Amino acid sequence: MNEASLEPRDRYSPHLRTALVLVGAGTAGAYHAGVLRAFHEAGVKIDVVAGRGMGAVSAAYEAVDGASRLWEPGGLWREAAVGRTYRFRPALRAAGWAAAAALLLVLAPFALLSLGLLVYPLAFLLQIGGTAAGTALVAWYSGLVARWFQPGFLPDVLPKALVLSLTALVAVLAVVAVGVLVSARDGRRHHAAIWWRVVGSPIDATAAVTVFLSGLWRLVGGMSSGALPAAAVFNRAYTDLLADNLGQPAFRELLIVVHDIDLRRDLVFALVADRYRREFFRRPPGGGGERRAAEVFDLSAIGRDHLLDALAGSLCLPVIAGARPVRFAPESYWRGEVHRLADRPGATARLIEELSLAGVEQVIVVSAFSEVDGPHGLTVARGDLRGCAGEYLAGTEAAGVRDAVAAAASAFTCVFHIKPAHGALGPLDVRGWYDERSDRWLSLGELIDRGYQDAYRQFIDPIVGAGGEQIQAGQIRPLA
Repeated sequence: MNEASLEPRDRYSPHLRTALVLVGAGTAGAYHAGVLRAFHEAGVKIDVVAGRGMGAVSAAYEAVDGASRLWEPGGLWREAAVGRTYRFRPALRAAGWAAAAALLLVLAPFALLSLGLLVYPLAFLLQIGGTAAGTALVAWYSGLVARWFQPGFLPDVLPKALVLSLTALVAVLAVVAVGVLVSARDGRRHHAAIWWRVVGSPIDATAAVTVFLSGLWRLVGGMSSGALPAAAVFNRAYTDLLADNLGQPAFRELLIVVHDIDLRRDLVFALVADRYRREFFRRPPGGGGERRAAEVFDLSAIGRDHLLDALAGSLCLPVIAGARPVRFAPESYWRGEVHRLADRPGATARLIEELSLAGVEQVIVVSAFSEVDGPHGLTVARGDLRGCAGEYLAGTEAAGVRDAVAAAASAFTCVFHIKPAHGALGPLDVRGWYDERSDRWLSLGELIDRGYQDAYRQFIDPIVGAGGEQIQAGQIRPLA
């Protein structure tokens, strides 16, 4: 087909109402940060910024002109604190250390005997060299073995040490159990056994919520702000800042999606310009009105009360990282119920669908996890829990984004997709991971740089960098 004959819907135009969609969990935020940096440098026009998962947090920073806090030298994704997010829950770590200590105590005698396989050959080599160190080494090792295996040592010391380590394990679990029974923070009844309530989901998202939302609070509350405040304070400060400055060049309309586990539907939180607000939040005719009232929240109105919960829920990975409890007001549609919020990789389609109701004409989707395009692209399967869970999340993420982009092609003037050609880091690899294809360690800092480069190579240089004559001639085509 002659490119000059393309219909207008196949062309990119900076004059159209444009949305930037950031999707992905965990480390995807570092890739988002690189793309946002490139967009800021190139002056790409963005009207609405939308996100789910870690992308919801990235979008929240970008909406209030704070995305530089994510990529700058001292930014969040370059801080050591990020490496301590998405760790195993404290109860599991304590149980693991106690079990490891007990195992080491049991294996200590065998390890001591195995040490002789190194000591005696080394002593022999030293004696050949004409030094007395070999004789001294053998004497030291023989004395150590004699002390360990004397009649009263192992039968007395080893059982006591083993009982002590197991007692410590039981004590830690008992303290956690008491805390679970007393606190009942989410206000929900549980039918699960107490051991499951203590252990719960293996990964803890609390640190991620603290790191990223505290950084957002320092942005909207001032650099002198301390720890994350009460939800009401945070919600009002953020929404007031965004609503008061909406329409200014550095501020964007915001739309995020998070999954309600109890409702089994996605919830939409949005703050859009007045021109589109009525149409976006109106109740559709028929039975759909109830759905809109229950699922869509206006952040410039009563919906602001749940902004912090929505962002925190977006950081909770399904199944492996728990959920964020949110209590709705008694006068709301849900009549004071407590629901659980978490991310849903397949919610990208819902996110893009909502953008069409907000008057968006063209969409730029940014995803951090790539697909395997052909044979000989496989890597060694991960054997650890975090790695296996990350592989599944990355796979469902990539498939969901692909389907969402394909489905959106007919709903918008054009849809663009920025993604890495190869993704070595999984969603939970916050400390980096070894990249087999390049045979080296890949850090989050390099993931930021990769997002920066991909934004230029896939979108800014071939599309935004094109001249006005090329745009009018229809020589610019979407990447999706």
